[in-house]
Amino acid sequence: MTVLDATFGAGGHSCRIALLIGSTGRLISFDADKIVFTEELTEKLEQLTTFIPVNQNFRNIDEALVELGVTSIDGALFDLGLSSTQLESSGRGFSFKRDEPLWMTFKQEPEEGDVTAESIVNGWSEESITIILKGFGEERYARSIARGIIKARRAGPLKRTSQLVEVIHDNTPTRYHFGRTHFATRTFQALRMAVNDELGAITRGITGAFQALDPGRRIAVISFHSIEDRQVKQLFRSFVVEGSAKSITKKPAIPSDEELEANPRARSAKLRVIEKL
Repeated sequence: MTVLDATFGAGGHSCRIALLIGSTGRLISFDADKIVFTEELTEKLEQLTTFIPVNQNFRNIDEALVELGVTSIDGALFDLGLSSTQLESSGRGFSFKRDEPLWMTFKQEPEEGDVTAESIVNGWSEESITIILKGFGEERYARSIARGIIKARRAGPLKRTSQLVEVIHDNTPTRYHFGRTHFATRTFQALRMAVNDELGAITRGITGAFQALDPGRRIAVISFHSIEDRQVKQLFRSFVVEGSAKSITKKPAIPSDEELEANPRARSAKLRVIEKL
């Protein structure tokens, strides 16, 4: 049995999958951030199953499987949430709670020519930044924040997360600063999604996995906000309409109260599952 973990992260899902498929199975885990494949985790997984780590974004699943000589798979899991490791200790600007470089790339370090949050806020037009903040972050103050970014960068480039947080703070109403969600959350989410082309990656990655999936087998996707969930829902629906799949979850599954107590971060999680015909 061959199973894909499209988003290795901290390795939690991979470890559970490895326990289920055992020594006769094969687990292929993807992650664009090579530092997540620690020696300790790799050794643990190799003791449980045939483990193949792939240091690539899951958008490249189709190409990677060809390179590995894998012609079919028995299942795939996509967890679209940002891992706590990336959020809390990556040093790449994912968190508005830390003063870090404005990169927001899943790569360990951006290469010359890569799109980063820094290149967006310092080089893109007010209109383009507004579109990103509205489309990817559903930010109600997108126009005001974009205008503030343009004004702030005239005094010098924005290079640190703390600078961006200050701009967002100064260009949103006071009442917005005391809500349940931090006032910078939507802007950071939007920039991260734009930098990593996350919606494009979702479509390409899931499609690649679905093409390799054997009939009667399933793909599960966990999303954490409405934009991602909508993308997954529409893609799954297209498979169903064309007659190549059936939906296992008519409505997305959500965490139980018990799970939320153990893991409050799962409060917005939605699980959708599809089976190939």
